[in-house]
Amino acid sequence: MPDARLERILITNDDGIDAPGLAVLEAVAHELADEVWVVAPDHDQSGISTAISIHHPLRVTKRGERRFSVSGTPADCVAMALQQLLDSPPQLLLSGINKGANLGVETLFSGTVGAAMTGLLMGVPSIALSQYFTRRSAVRWETARALAPGVIRQLLGKGWEQSACLNINFPDVPADEAGPIQITRQGAGRMDGVEAIERTDFREAKYYWLSITRHQHPEALDTETRVVTQGGISVTPLEFDRTAIALREHLRTAVQVV
Repeated sequence: MPDARLERILITNDDGIDAPGLAVLEAVAHELADEVWVVAPDHDQSGISTAISIHHPLRVTKRGERRFSVSGTPADCVAMALQQLLDSPPQLLLSGINKGANLGVETLFSGTVGAAMTGLLMGVPSIALSQYFTRRSAVRWETARALAPGVIRQLLGKGWEQSACLNINFPDVPADEAGPIQITRQGAGRMDGVEAIERTDFREAKYYWLSITRHQHPEALDTETRVVTQGGISVTPLEFDRTAIALREHLRTAVQVV
């Protein structure tokens, strides 16, 4: 499978149908498959995780051949693609390429990762891809564009497809300076909370912005944050079971069950 072309790939994202990262991912997908379907949100849905729209209808707009936007979340896009738009399942779902890394705890909030988790839930091998940057005005899309096809080929057919999705982050360095692929664990990352910021509009009414707060945390060598910030390519398998195994065993002995 790593050297063979796939028949069909589905791509989506959380930055919206017109995001530059989606255009990069579409070019990557065309290197890997004969047929590429694009089903993405009609506007930015960052930070929405695996949310699905159960309280309002979804609208689908055809944007071209095998190209659609959806008035919903990344998870909605995956569901619509697999249930309504494609006549047969894709061999692979790619989500991204996100503008900015998805590392550590932030993966719980990421719509990019949320789409990949939804693909896993619906039985499609799924990968989330993100491009780390240190300056928002200078995102190295060319790094992800150059590296992603080879990285994906190396990972296909390695036995993760039915039990986890993969979270891939590319470093903020030129492609020819990037370190090797490293299979990482999530780690803590740099997110340490959510801040509610109060503002006042021109009618003197209050409104609020929510903002992620970040801090530099010590990270072990095998975490995705440590690898990516040191110039490497991180690949973390993610699954649904969030059980804290060590704490579970502690509580089983500490709590007296009546």
